[in-house]
Amino acid sequence: MRSVGIMMNRIKFIAICVSALCLPCAYGKSHSSDKPKITTLWNAGDKGYELYRIPGVVISKAGTIIAYTNARKTIAQGDWGDSDIMMRRSTDGGKTYAASQHIAGNGHGVTDNPVAIASQMDGKIHFLYQHNYERVFYMVSSDDGATFSTPVDVTDALVGLRSEFPWSVVALGPGHAIQMTSGRLLVPVWLAASKRRPDGTASHSPTAITTLYSDDNGKTWQHGDLIAKSTPSMINPNENQDIQLADGTVMANIRTGDPRDRRAVAISPDGIHGWTKPVFDDALYDPICDAGIVRYSAKPEDPKNIILFTNPDSEGIPAPGHGKKGLRRNLTVRMSKDEGRTWPVKKVLDSGVAGYSDLAVAPDKTIFDIYETPLGQNLKEHSVVIARFQLKWVEAK
Repeated sequence: MRSVGIMMNRIKFIAICVSALCLPCAYGKSHSSDKPKITTLWNAGDKGYELYRIPGVVISKAGTIIAYTNARKTIAQGDWGDSDIMMRRSTDGGKTYAASQHIAGNGHGVTDNPVAIASQMDGKIHFLYQHNYERVFYMVSSDDGATFSTPVDVTDALVGLRSEFPWSVVALGPGHAIQMTSGRLLVPVWLAASKRRPDGTASHSPTAITTLYSDDNGKTWQHGDLIAKSTPSMINPNENQDIQLADGTVMANIRTGDPRDRRAVAISPDGIHGWTKPVFDDALYDPICDAGIVRYSAKPEDPKNIILFTNPDSEGIPAPGHGKKGLRRNLTVRMSKDEGRTWPVKKVLDSGVAGYSDLAVAPDKTIFDIYETPLGQNLKEHSVVIARFQLKWVEAK
């Protein structure tokens, strides 16, 4: 009997210990498993490319995560160096990714600003990019990005805008583009009117922004109206992303060169015409860098309308010797429950150096944030990583 009593006491002791260990769970405190999980997709130096930049991500109707990036041969030539476009895919919810595959470019000239649209209607992956900042190409995949059609030059769709803005430089997005509820494919575009130098390069200013759209599932493309162009009150609007609001209108979220260091927004009833005059959003600090925006949920399918936004929110961080630009660090995810009118919730994803970023939401509501970050000591050696997390992590205090 004494041995039985000793055994019972041991069981009680173990039970008390287990209960103590589980107290944080019972009181709703965060688990380590709730934290974002980071996967490195491309390291600077991989496959002969000195750095990887300008990433984007979409998730197919079947749930395949499709991440893509610009792969640059050399750091020295900046945006104008020889580059290609690479892609990696995950079919297990982002736990693992297939090997990097080359999908555009031949190693000569600039092949950059990749933008994808994952159709939730027919499952196709539409993909666009620019070459040498003078031509725009389109291709499509019917097998979740495993293969793509031969690229088609669709630059002529934008030529008609030259009567309003004599552009010589063209680029897309970057990040991802959208398919509207009508089926329209809508791609953000920025243009620059500058003279080409003898070596073929050109300044990326002054600028204007517009949209490129297709109402026949990518067979033909047309340009929308100019959303904005560089003026004393709106200096160099350029890289931007679009999102369809719950009422069917489209909001453009815009990077500018304005000293107010804020994102600008404009609204259109259809994504192509009738754009409102862009206004600065005081809640969205902009260190003059690309940003990502995506819809997380919408009524009536979901209880709430939620939009997520990501960019380096380095406001207030000293930047000695950095000129007028803010630092590209402190990558932050923001949440809006009123269609982008306010952004009361924010969470720092990466407090270190971080640049361009993009967002996607999986069918199971897992959130993916792909972004540039240096993994070495040289801050110019951009690598690309992707984080996956849940909305409860964003909302947690």
